[in-house]
Order: sequence, then C-alpha cells, then structure tokens
Amino acid sequence: MISFRNVDKVYPNGVKGLNNVTLDIEQGEFVAIIGLSGAGKSTLIRTINRMHDITAGTLTVDGIDVSKLKGKELRRFRRKIGMIFQSFNLVTRSTVIKNVLTSMVPDMPWYKTLLGLYSKEQKMQALEAIDKVGILDKAYSRCDELSGGQQQRVALARTLNQNPTIILADEPVAALDPVTAKMVMSDFKRINEEMNITILINIHHVDLALDYATRVIGIRDGEIVYDGPTSEVTQEVLDVVYKGNSVPSSKEA
Repeated sequence: MISFRNVDKVYPNGVKGLNNVTLDIEQGEFVAIIGLSGAGKSTLIRTINRMHDITAGTLTVDGIDVSKLKGKELRRFRRKIGMIFQSFNLVTRSTVIKNVLTSMVPDMPWYKTLLGLYSKEQKMQALEAIDKVGILDKAYSRCDELSGGQQQRVALARTLNQNPTIILADEPVAALDPVTAKMVMSDFKRINEEMNITILINIHHVDLALDYATRVIGIRDGEIVYDGPTSEVTQEVLDVVYKGNSVPSSKEA
C-alpha cells in the first residue's frame, strides 16, 4: 500500500508542488491523476519512487518510509517500481529486446553489462515481457522502425521485465494519436487486471482516465480536490478540478 500523510513538497524556488496531501492507494488499484498543467500531477507520482523528495509529512510504500532510504536500499526499492515517461526513453538504434534487457542491468556484474552478456533465461524472460504487450513479432526490430504506440509498448515491456509491484506512468499517451492512445491504455488496464500491479497514471485527457481507470484523483494547486471512483466523476467535480476551464479530451487531439 502507498500511504501519504500530510505530505508537502516545496521546490527550491518556493513553488509548492504538493500541499498537505493525505491518501492511501491499495495494491492492485488502477488510479488516474487528473488536473491542469502545473497542478502537481507529476510531482505526486514522482515522490513515490523518490525522484522528488518530500518537504514535510510521511510517505510510505508497503510500510517503508521512502524518505529514509539511501544507497543500495533506495536502489533495491526502486527496482519494484516501474516508471514510464511520455518520451519513451528508449535507445532507438537498438532492438526491442535489447531495450527490454536493459532493465536487468542493475542486477548484473559490470563486465556482463559492458559486453551485453545476457543468459538464455534472461532473454526468455525479456521475450515473455514483450509478448505481454503484444509486439513479440517486433522483438528483433530496431526501435526507430516502430510507431509511437509500439515504442511506448517497448517501454512498458521493459518495465514489466523488472517484475514491478507498482507502475508509475507520467503522461504515457500524451504524444500518441487518439486510437493508439486507447490501445496503450488497454494494455495498462489488462496488465493491471491480470498481474495485480498497482498503476498510477498522470494523464492529460480526462475521457481516457474515465474509460480505463477505476479510481480518479483530481489535483489542483497541489491539493487533492477529488478522490473517488470514476463512476462518480460528474461535471461538477471536473469544474472544481479544472477551475471551470475546458476539460481536455483525446477526441480533440
């Protein structure tokens, strides 16, 4: 379980990214985080794996106080938390399987990493991860030969290959067309349901959040202004989250 208790995040320039956030996220939930740009969506998910340190309050994951982790303990902790970005973060001139295999590098001797010496078992595990996102036929293709949606699936396979219990996704479909975005969101939903992996997605398009997630967290100016099931998200809720601004939709992309 992920537990925030009165969490603040203040950046060095004085901007408050999170303001007194208290919430619990149970194992196996699929949570979408919505809000205006700059509302604190990315800050919220990036505190979970310590990409950002909190300023006040407590943040625990499975009972572990994240702020107290250092060195090897922090690296070991992060191995169980996958992170997916809008920009895919792939080595585009390498093949799909080589990109997926990079998730094993932290657990390998340096010389094997340098020489690319992966065992048969490691390669089989990587192929299984690639198969789970439906692009096994692309395993030996270069990533720069793939579409944007296929590249995001490579990033997802790379994350699955590290056997995470939590996946954090920071605007994972923002760079994709509406049809491809729905395909990738379907992959997230299927993985969440079949593998019981907790998924938190910071997402710009509200319609995708409502179609695929089971819980929505609305954040405004660093504060949680809505937290509940997608079925209870009304226009009134969206007006509070977006301050009466137009609600972004993938249909308008």
